[in-house]
Amino acid sequence: MNVFLSAPTTATLFTQQVPGVGEFALRPLAVPADIPLLHGWVTQPHASFWGMQQATPAEVEATYRALQQGEHTACYLGLYHDQPAFLLECYRPEHDVLGQHYPVAAGDIGMHFLVAPATQRIAGFTRAVMRVILAFLFRDPANRRVVVEPDVRNDKIHAINRHAGFVCQGEIALPHKRAQLAFCTREQHQAALLAARPIKESA
Repeated sequence: MNVFLSAPTTATLFTQQVPGVGEFALRPLAVPADIPLLHGWVTQPHASFWGMQQATPAEVEATYRALQQGEHTACYLGLYHDQPAFLLECYRPEHDVLGQHYPVAAGDIGMHFLVAPATQRIAGFTRAVMRVILAFLFRDPANRRVVVEPDVRNDKIHAINRHAGFVCQGEIALPHKRAQLAFCTREQHQAALLAARPIKESA
């Protein structure tokens, strides 16, 4: 399934059970219905690397309306046991500023994700979210490699990325941050899954 939907829908498009953690699902982000929820997430201290802590609800809505209407961008709301739990943004690097900083290959897909503020601690939760996201993206055979560019200071996400199979390519200077470029192919992710201990055991 192409993650860049041509027709608007809010139907659940993907579900996955992660052993030891629980059931996850993904549906397209609904604008404006999901904006109050999203504004509450992106303005929290834990979302400092998201870069929207001072954004107004109107600014958040404008940002995500543009992403949802873009031909080469898409956003999804992740659910955990039917409750909103994370945000996923997808984009084609060749149509993004990132594409000016590395040689984009056919089948590259960029992504960002943000986990909601925790109401209770669940061991291995963010690793499980990453597993669900990669399963969703790699379900489309056209997506051969996932590209990420987190802030170099974001040590927590670097560890999550390595656990999922991402391989660091070095640092790049983007207009809004110094980033660590990393790639993960379908084969690298499968190898990481085979090598990993159960999520709760390794957390």
